[in-house]
Amino acid sequence: MADTLKPSRDISRLVEIMAALRTPKTGCPWDLEQTFETIAPYTIEEAYEVADAIARKDLVDLKDELGDLLLQVVYHSRIAEEQGAFALGDVVLSSTKKMIRRHPHVFGDGAARNPAAVKLTWEEIKAEERAEKALERSRLPAAGSSPAHRAATLADVPVGLPALTRAIKLQDKAARVGFDWPNLQPVFEKLKEEIAELEEVAFAADPRGESSVASLPPVANQYAIIEEFGDMLFVMANIARHLKLDPEAALRGANDKFARRFAHIEKALGERGKSPSQSSLAEMDALWDEAKAIEKG
Repeated sequence: MADTLKPSRDISRLVEIMAALRTPKTGCPWDLEQTFETIAPYTIEEAYEVADAIARKDLVDLKDELGDLLLQVVYHSRIAEEQGAFALGDVVLSSTKKMIRRHPHVFGDGAARNPAAVKLTWEEIKAEERAEKALERSRLPAAGSSPAHRAATLADVPVGLPALTRAIKLQDKAARVGFDWPNLQPVFEKLKEEIAELEEVAFAADPRGESSVASLPPVANQYAIIEEFGDMLFVMANIARHLKLDPEAALRGANDKFARRFAHIEKALGERGKSPSQSSLAEMDALWDEAKAIEKG
């Protein structure tokens, strides 16, 4: 069959190709040894590449990256089919059923007054689906470790999300049941508290600081720094949530800005016949300020 397979617009051809790759003896040795766990990192990577193509407004790349992401769906579905769990058709059925159910204002007799009302209905239906899914799992035999003991309110927040994105979603879920700051002011007060706690452990561990003698044993101090740094980022995510910002997008913007300005530094130094490593910090700072002025102008 492999000799007769040709490219096609029909998704069934992609399913056939994946089946051929996973066929024992005649398939691809690398594809045959893959599992859900080994493929999962590629799935995440492909999703990021889709987001990157969108950010760059590169529709040629977006077409290819969406194809790579679709391949991941087909790959996982094939592995599940081999285990007798489900096939790609079941994935499509699940998705179509979910979309029809969550849009009663389009496919039923529901009413959609505004986007906020649609979102509220969506969340209510998701809650019903979670309850049904929990009931379905309870009827199945136990299979290894299960997330059944996670807090129900936070149960559907994926662990594999980027940490800042997951922080926003965890906080948002908790806020919906009343566990939230009333406004931004106490959140900023909490941020100041977390920064002070981070300073206390970080300055003591800074070998170039005025006090280089750690007050805690080195390993314990490192754990303390990691914990306090994480707490600070978690509060920063809470500020982003209150301001309705995407912290990942904000940080990507800051990353791009840094890359642009540093590229200006390298270019200007190159015109002087120098590299950054051959230049002083003061010289590079001046060029950084120059790049800022150009951007603002």
